[in-house]
Amino acid sequence: MDCDVAVLGGGPGGYSAAIRAAQLGAKVACVEKEDALGGTCLRVGCIPTKAWVETAHGLKVARETLGKLGVSVNEPELDFDASNVWKAGVVTQLTQGVAGLFKANGVEWVRGVGRFTDANTIAVEGGEDIRFKSAVVATGSRPLMPPIDGIDSNRCVDSTGLLDQTDVPARLVILGGGIIGCEFASIFGHFGSEVTVIEMLPNLIPQEDDEASAELKKQLEGRGITVHVESRCDRVEDIDGGLRVSYNGDQTVECDLMLVATGRGPVVEDVGLEAAGVAFDPRAGVNADEYRRTSVPHIYAVGDCAGYWQLAHTAFREGEVAAENATGHAAVVDNRAVPRPIYTDPEIAGVGLTETEAREEYGDDVLVGKFPFSANGRALMQGETAGWVKSIHESRYGELLGLVMVGPHVTDLIEAGVVAIDAEATVETVADGMTAHPTLSEAIKEAGLLALGRAIHFPNRKKRKA
Repeated sequence: MDCDVAVLGGGPGGYSAAIRAAQLGAKVACVEKEDALGGTCLRVGCIPTKAWVETAHGLKVARETLGKLGVSVNEPELDFDASNVWKAGVVTQLTQGVAGLFKANGVEWVRGVGRFTDANTIAVEGGEDIRFKSAVVATGSRPLMPPIDGIDSNRCVDSTGLLDQTDVPARLVILGGGIIGCEFASIFGHFGSEVTVIEMLPNLIPQEDDEASAELKKQLEGRGITVHVESRCDRVEDIDGGLRVSYNGDQTVECDLMLVATGRGPVVEDVGLEAAGVAFDPRAGVNADEYRRTSVPHIYAVGDCAGYWQLAHTAFREGEVAAENATGHAAVVDNRAVPRPIYTDPEIAGVGLTETEAREEYGDDVLVGKFPFSANGRALMQGETAGWVKSIHESRYGELLGLVMVGPHVTDLIEAGVVAIDAEATVETVADGMTAHPTLSEAIKEAGLLALGRAIHFPNRKKRKA
């Protein structure tokens, strides 16, 4: 088979690249070994996980909120079988949707395991070779298992294994307090599990804003979730009916199941990159520039196998950029305004610099404003007042540097910050713009006003005397 662009991998980066290249007039073939398109995200990652998030949110609203609103319901019960049916249905609809988009755009889906045999050929097991003018590597990532004694137990699972569970574990230990670990801790806390999180670093979600991390820890612990930071897992032992997890030398916790959420590594080995001459590092992934070009100019790489960000939405954009460059157009990836959504309860979202990063770069020229959702009318109506919005800007020109949010629906609200930072907007633009009332998004404007010292709906910070 001959084509203009061959894509190895049908996840968010791969299928975006394939569709965009076809839109630009290229003959495109996409090689995917799984039975469904969509990659980890759609099949066994963000989509099924967030379907469970909605189930968890429904339980919370029924338990904690509806009565306050004057809606009487019986004590809610989790029907885990029904929630799994719902989860599977969402996954099926979306993966079939990608297959439909391939058909609509004329992309050929080649089912099978593909490997580069040289810089212009991909061999497909059980099928004919694909000869291409340009290629896009989109092989994704895989969960990493740390070298801990006993972690090969059947009761130690990665995120895919946890999503396959048909029963809610009574006791769940989560090794790793990053995004994946915290999202599942939040979900299973609402599902009724006794949850313990063990994190090696001093903070949960360590790459996020320090105040957001502290707020999340407080909220999780307030819901009965046990959090151990600065704690290292030493050993895992199978015991009668469960596991004994040892950490920090002399401390233990028993559980029925342990989620290992200690990060993901790029899938770059055994895909023929050496044969194609593409440079890569087994830990860091494929080397690719802002055009997503690899060391072989006509081969591009996108998504988890080649990026600093292991996020579906960065893979989407990288796929588009790679496709445009592969078809003779010009595009670059701009990582300045990458949204960072975390679907815990409460939700967390950020874009741009954290406060610590801003102060490291701009020093004393950084000003912040933090507006609490407890002062927002819509949040009060919803009974969701935990959290805040933080505006971060530099004082010389007023440019908005970052926006960090903790609270209801902030993973949706963060797009306002993405647009503002992409446009190099000033904090005045954000603060002086009109927001519909009453809405949660008013908190963004109010945070900007607080940063400028002219808030209307919250006391301004008193100026220090000279």
